[in-house]
Amino acid sequence: MNLSHDPSRMKRITEAAEFGRVAVLLGGSSPEREVSLKSGNAVLAALKRGGVDAEAFDPRDQPLAKLERRFDRVWIALHGPGGEDGTLQGALEFLGVPYTGSGVLGSAIGMDKLRTKRLAAAVGIATADTVVLRNAADCAVALEKLGLPLIVKPATQGSSVGMSKVENAADMEEAWRAAAAVDRVVFAEPWITGAEYTVAVLHRRALPAIRIETPRTFYDYEAKYLRSDTKYHCPAGLSAPAEAHMASLAIAAFDAVGAEGWGRVDFMADKSGRPLLLELNTVPGMTDHSLVPMAARAAGIDFDELCWQVLETSFVRRPQE
Repeated sequence: MNLSHDPSRMKRITEAAEFGRVAVLLGGSSPEREVSLKSGNAVLAALKRGGVDAEAFDPRDQPLAKLERRFDRVWIALHGPGGEDGTLQGALEFLGVPYTGSGVLGSAIGMDKLRTKRLAAAVGIATADTVVLRNAADCAVALEKLGLPLIVKPATQGSSVGMSKVENAADMEEAWRAAAAVDRVVFAEPWITGAEYTVAVLHRRALPAIRIETPRTFYDYEAKYLRSDTKYHCPAGLSAPAEAHMASLAIAAFDAVGAEGWGRVDFMADKSGRPLLLELNTVPGMTDHSLVPMAARAAGIDFDELCWQVLETSFVRRPQE
């Protein structure tokens, strides 16, 4: 059994029983396990409040094959490699179990910041200059081409895992090695000093943009999940044309990488105020610090309704003998 995919089958569900039995996939084995547990448990509680027959399922502790015939669909709340990089999606396709969000292609590309940037640039979405770091010589090239300060990033990690700001040339190789310890593909970008924004996408609709302020060096793991002094502005303070422009960029980025259903697109503004694409998230966080629930609230969608609407995205996939 596998899945057939038809976006025209997307529909709004009015009765919880129509979802059947739902597995909320959470936890896993990536560096983002703890965040995934928080997201997944919050989603599970919301679905149960809505009358959905839902159950937690941690693939670290049991094989995915147990999903087959036991569940009608899954709500993916797994973050990071193994959860949102296409591998899980491919396994679910093979098992014939419908799932939320992006498919194999969109998940795999969306998880790869470097390829996301390249595809976005190809369709005219502005993004920062990039130097791929494979060795110490590339570090020197990055310093010469990009200047200081700059930021070093692993290509396929979420939640800012492995990222470092480099302000002194002597620290460049250390930053590269720290990123390379968690990812085989590492790249550098110039340090962008403008405002940071994120735009959530739900059912091909861009939700209100959020502007992020943090006292940290950048919006890192601690700022995202542990600090209470990170500030989120929604409305973001943009003019109506600027808000609409950023929304159109978010949808265009989704289309460029083949993302579907729901997700989040992150931007930073350059000195002129032009938004530069940073990355695309196909399974964003759903914790009490998370951004998609915040944007949904601004659009009049509470957390329970958001979880319900994300689950609806699974209907574009159907088991096929």
